[in-house]
Amino acid sequence: MTAVPLPLRFQVGARTLMAIQRQLVRVPLSLDDAMEGRLPVLPPLDRAAHGYAITSLPADRRDAMAYAGGGMIAFVRQHYTRHYVDLSIGFDAYLAGLSGNTRSSIRRKARKLAEVSGGSLDIRRFRTPDEIAAFHDVARRISLRTYQERLLGGGLPDDEAFLRSMATQAAADSVRAWLLYVAGEPAAYLYCPINGGVVRYDHVGHDPAFNDLSPGGVLQMEAMRDLFAEERLRRFDFTEGDGQHKRQFATGGIGCIDLLLLRASLANRVTTMALGGFDRTMALGKHATEQLGLQAVARKIRR
Repeated sequence: MTAVPLPLRFQVGARTLMAIQRQLVRVPLSLDDAMEGRLPVLPPLDRAAHGYAITSLPADRRDAMAYAGGGMIAFVRQHYTRHYVDLSIGFDAYLAGLSGNTRSSIRRKARKLAEVSGGSLDIRRFRTPDEIAAFHDVARRISLRTYQERLLGGGLPDDEAFLRSMATQAAADSVRAWLLYVAGEPAAYLYCPINGGVVRYDHVGHDPAFNDLSPGGVLQMEAMRDLFAEERLRRFDFTEGDGQHKRQFATGGIGCIDLLLLRASLANRVTTMALGGFDRTMALGKHATEQLGLQAVARKIRR
């Protein structure tokens, strides 16, 4: 595997204050890997590489992974729960397992969206190669307006490699995508590849002009309804990172970490010390914000 430049970000919410570039080999664990507690095999490093970026490592495998690094600097970049939905339980059981607040909130938001859209939800589904190409044209325009695109560079890609991958997945019936329209205008999208019966929550976004209508949660519920109806899929994988949306819709989760294994150089030691100090300061700031009841103000600053 080839090392790629990855920024180690000093980040407050969605805002990056600065970043240190390192040439790292990405070693992502699949949901199945994480659930079974498997340690990944580390590929050889070329001379230009600074180390590895291991994502979704089960938290209880940190020491074993550090030992496997053979004296490299082990630095935990973040802790989170990797959430998932068990698609084998049936939609009725899934719905019953959600909190009452989540169910009532989604119903209320769906009614509001339907009212604005002439009496019914306007959800459009995409699966075949032609359909997926049409989906991308519309979803990409939504993505350009999202904060993920503007602040994180994490919108729906439009490079040639992604477009080829998208077409290949659609030809193999290994992708599902959805668009939600509000009063005829595209408002939210969800794009999910499928591998081995596991549906990945890869790309999602909504037009901020529709923030008050909360289209993302309604679209997620309709996507779950469709996926349960297929009766051949195993899990919906919310992938790396935590968040209220994922917690609301998940049926389970695994405690995970993102772990950096870096060559034991002076520059890498200084980098990890700086990142560690910054992360501790942010954690203290978050705790103080919660104690003072200033979460709403903090959210505005982060975005």
